[in-house]
Amino acid sequence: MTHLKNLQSKIDDRTATCAVIGLGYVGLPLAVELAGAGFHVWGIDLDEEKVAMINRGESYIPDVPQESLSKVSGNNLFRASTDYAVLENCDTINICVPTPLRKTRDPDISYIVESLDQIKRFVHPGMLVILESTTYPGTTEEIIVPELVGKGLRIGEDIFVGFSPERVDPGNPVFQTGNIPKVVGGMTPQCTQLAVSLYSSFVENVHPVSSTRVAEMVKLLENTFRSVNIGLVNELALMCDHMGIDVWEVIEGAATKPFGFMPFFPGPGLGGHCIPIDPFYLSWKARSVGFEARFIELAGQVNQYMPQHVVNKAATLLNDHGKAVRGSEILVLGVAYKKNIDDVRESPALDIISKLIERGASVSYSDPFVPTIQLDSTELSSVESYREALQKADLVVIVTDHDDFDYDLIAEKAAAVLDTRNALRGRGTSI
Repeated sequence: MTHLKNLQSKIDDRTATCAVIGLGYVGLPLAVELAGAGFHVWGIDLDEEKVAMINRGESYIPDVPQESLSKVSGNNLFRASTDYAVLENCDTINICVPTPLRKTRDPDISYIVESLDQIKRFVHPGMLVILESTTYPGTTEEIIVPELVGKGLRIGEDIFVGFSPERVDPGNPVFQTGNIPKVVGGMTPQCTQLAVSLYSSFVENVHPVSSTRVAEMVKLLENTFRSVNIGLVNELALMCDHMGIDVWEVIEGAATKPFGFMPFFPGPGLGGHCIPIDPFYLSWKARSVGFEARFIELAGQVNQYMPQHVVNKAATLLNDHGKAVRGSEILVLGVAYKKNIDDVRESPALDIISKLIERGASVSYSDPFVPTIQLDSTELSSVESYREALQKADLVVIVTDHDDFDYDLIAEKAAAVLDTRNALRGRGTSI
C-alpha cells in the first residue's frame, strides 16, 4: 500500500499537485478552492483565451471573485495550460468537462472520452482520478477504469478512481463550492478514502457513499427530482390557464402548509446544464437495462413544451390587442436561464426567440448579463436601453426576472406584457 500512503501524505501536508480538466462553471471554482487550500494546481482547458485570462489573474466566472483568482494565480499556486503534458507531474486529477445530450436525447460523453485519451498518456502510479461531470450510473466503472487498468495499473493499489458529482448553482450567493456538501464514491474503500481527504481540505462537509454508481445516481436523483416537480407545476399552470385560475395564487396558498409540501414554480421552460439534461441520462440508462422511466419522460415532455406554450400565449395576447405575430415588435426581457447570471446554456429564451422569429415577429432582447446571443447563424445583441425599447414594443415577454429590471416601469409603460416568472405580481398576463 505504498502508493496509498504516499498520496495520503501528500494530500495531508498539501504537497500534492492537482489538476482540474475543464475550467468552466464547475472546474474554475474547484481549481481556485484547491489552490486556496494550499495545493499547487494546474487547470487544463482547450480555450486559449480562458487560459490566458487565468494566467493574468482575470476571472470570467461571476462566482469566482477576481480577488480570489488573483491571489492564487499571483503566488503561482494556480496556473492554466492547454497542454495535457502537465499531468505528468500531477498527483490528482478532477475531470470537469461538459456532458451534453445529442439531438437524439442520448448521452454525449465524448468530452470525457477525449480527456481520458489524454489522461492515459500521463497516468502513473500514485495518482487519484475523480470524475465530476454529470453522467449515467456506471460511467466511472465502465469507461474510466478500463482505460486506466489497460496501462497495467491496479485500481485501489497503484491508482485510485472515484466519482463526486458537481453541485454548482451559478449565481447562488449562499451556497458555493466550499460550503456545498460533497458526495464521494470510490471504486474501492482506498479510493474513497483519498477522495474524501482531498475534498475535506476545502469542503466543509464530505459525505462518502459505497460506490461510484451510487454517487453517479445521487446527482441524477437530485436533478430529476427538480425536473419532475417543475414538470408537475408546469402542467398545473397549463391546466389553470384553461380553467381561468391564477396558478401563482394557488402555489402561494399551498405553500402556507408547514409540512408535506414544497413549492415549485412554473416557467417558460428548463435551462442550465443539469436539470434539462440529467433526467434524460437517467431514462436512457434505465432503457438500457430494460426499464421504462415513464414518470421522468412525461415530465420532460411537459417541460420541453413550455417554450411553445409561451409563443402561443404571445400570439393570443397580440391578437387580443388587434395584432398578428407577423410584423409585431416583441421585446424579450432576459435570456439567461435564470436570474442574475450570464449563463444561456439550454435557456428557453433561445427557443422562444427563434420560434417568434419563425412566425414573422421582429424580436429584440435585453439582458444586463448577456450582451450577445447566437441563434443558428444569426447573432443578436442586447438593446442599449430596455426602457426605451419597451415603449416601442407591441409586446414585452419577461423570460428571465433579473433584479436589474424595473418591473413597476415595465407594468406602467409596456403596451402588453406576457410574464412567465410572475415578476409583475399579476399586473401582466401570466403563463
